[in-house]
Amino acid sequence: MYSQDLTLEKAQEQATFISKVYAWMSAALLITGITAMATASNEQLMEMIFSNRLVFYGLLIGEIGLVWYLSSRIQSMSAQTATYLFIVYSVLNGLTLSMIFVVYTGASIATTFFISAGTFTIMSAYGYYTKKDLTSMGRILTMALIGIIIASIVNMFVESDMTAKIINYVGVLIFVGLTAYDTQKLKEIYAGDAGSEEFKKLSIMGALTLYLDFINLFLLLLRILGGRKGD
Repeated sequence: MYSQDLTLEKAQEQATFISKVYAWMSAALLITGITAMATASNEQLMEMIFSNRLVFYGLLIGEIGLVWYLSSRIQSMSAQTATYLFIVYSVLNGLTLSMIFVVYTGASIATTFFISAGTFTIMSAYGYYTKKDLTSMGRILTMALIGIIIASIVNMFVESDMTAKIINYVGVLIFVGLTAYDTQKLKEIYAGDAGSEEFKKLSIMGALTLYLDFINLFLLLLRILGGRKGD
């Protein structure tokens, strides 16, 4: 009986933690979406970002820096600071993603978003409920991700359409798998009391992980399925 109580308590803690992670991830996606749409409707802001390489690459470097800083310093910072940085990251990402509203039609963006959301939900649910250990799959997918990042950098100079297509399709498979793997990994985290600093910080980091999975999945699918304006 005591063992069953512990199992039930752990399941409740996992469910509470994962629901908080999803809530933060959804909030971040909403912030990013609103920022991107607002930026795309402001011609002066769009020109400032995308006509000036210094500004554009500065934003990209800022995003990378924030992800690194959050990941490496999460233990030493307060939950409030982690929350603020996550929100700032969501806004910066929205600024750079605003270009998709210039390149792709609104209908294809909406369709791709719902396809991405459906795929993400299915794979995240699989990662949460499966009894299979996905650790080995996660390692393989991480190595594959490093591979397509290197291939993407090389292709920036080679500019091969076929290589770009392969990268997009392989990338979709990688982030579909990583969604399941990351969800399972988050499920196993013991976050403690829902009101504790540790719980809040871990939920932010979990949200950031799944947010990155979703955004990358969405962008890769958009390159494959998205209808470009003027086509």
